[in-house]
Amino acid sequence: MTLSESAAAPVDEVVLEAVGLTKHFPVRRRLRDLFSRTPAVVHAVDDVSFALRRGRVTALVGESGSGKSTVARLLAQIYPRTAGDIRLHGTSTRVRGGRPFRSYVRRVQLILQDPFASLNPVHTVRYHLTRSLKIHGNAGHGAEDLDAALGRLLTRVSLTPPERYLDAFPHELSGGQRQRVAIARALGADPEVLLADEPVSMLDVSIRLGVLNLLQDLKERLNIAILYITHDIASARYFADETIVMYAGRMVEGGDSETVTQNPAHPYTRLLTDSAPDPERITGDGAGVDTAAGKDRGQGEPPSLIAPPAGCRFHPRCPHAMRRCTTDLPPRLDIGDRPGHWAACWLYDPDTVAADAPGSAAPDADPAVPPPPAAVEQDGTATLGEAR
Repeated sequence: MTLSESAAAPVDEVVLEAVGLTKHFPVRRRLRDLFSRTPAVVHAVDDVSFALRRGRVTALVGESGSGKSTVARLLAQIYPRTAGDIRLHGTSTRVRGGRPFRSYVRRVQLILQDPFASLNPVHTVRYHLTRSLKIHGNAGHGAEDLDAALGRLLTRVSLTPPERYLDAFPHELSGGQRQRVAIARALGADPEVLLADEPVSMLDVSIRLGVLNLLQDLKERLNIAILYITHDIASARYFADETIVMYAGRMVEGGDSETVTQNPAHPYTRLLTDSAPDPERITGDGAGVDTAAGKDRGQGEPPSLIAPPAGCRFHPRCPHAMRRCTTDLPPRLDIGDRPGHWAACWLYDPDTVAADAPGSAAPDADPAVPPPPAAVEQDGTATLGEAR
């Protein structure tokens, strides 16, 4: 599909879909594990499901090690999946290389985090873009067509005049310019989906906004679907239409970006939003730090993904953990404040909260922390207790 055909396609059409996507990496076996019937694996991604829609940005948010980049590489089919399905326009796809893989990446392109590492330092911008155009059959039929295509790509990513950059090497460009070249290389395939794996985290703060505005403009003008992977939930609110939060390889909350970032439901999402810089919370007197019996909220390390905890994977760090959280994996539960807002948290199951009476807290629960209400107040605001 060409860019003109992509722009004419209906907005919100599902282009790429992950269904129960799972990836386990085998661990090198030690001598004592040779006779084990269940080899150890790293549970990098478990049961991840979402859809990328044309003309919309979906943000995948979480701390380092939560499985975000693994999801991007699974969708790019760089990693083979352990379980689940990847559907392109509703059709299940599994490619291993050769022409099927080339046909797939013509429609789904990956933008990596570090532009200096993703560009060959001994080749010019002209080489990188020409190779992309020729591999995907968009170089035209002669030198004149190729030069025109190169000029269009650089103009599309706001590197003008093109003649100034075509014969430059990566080390001669700034970080923002290198990332724009990487985006132009991806656009050389005329893709329908861009998988942006933390595209601004390696850039100076002063130029991050320019790259995000560029991706926003490409989304609107070319009507493509974008997966935006980041650990900065504040930028997800600014840039993305939908936000999905991941923790320890699992999805814990999802919904439209404004709701997820302004009214977070899951305790982990609340910790993410509280960790984002906010001038209104800087008072100099420690206000906004929720301490109960001398403990900070969310204190501790992420769990081992070789032997993840049973039940909710966040329960060892959760200030509202209940008995059921330690045994049963929570399903997606509708919050009810906005359409499509959900959280994988037993706090929003009335039966579970009612069964966990105030006097029968889990052994590790802090008695100074009162149990949260069962679900949602009448005005639709999640009742987990404000930490700000």
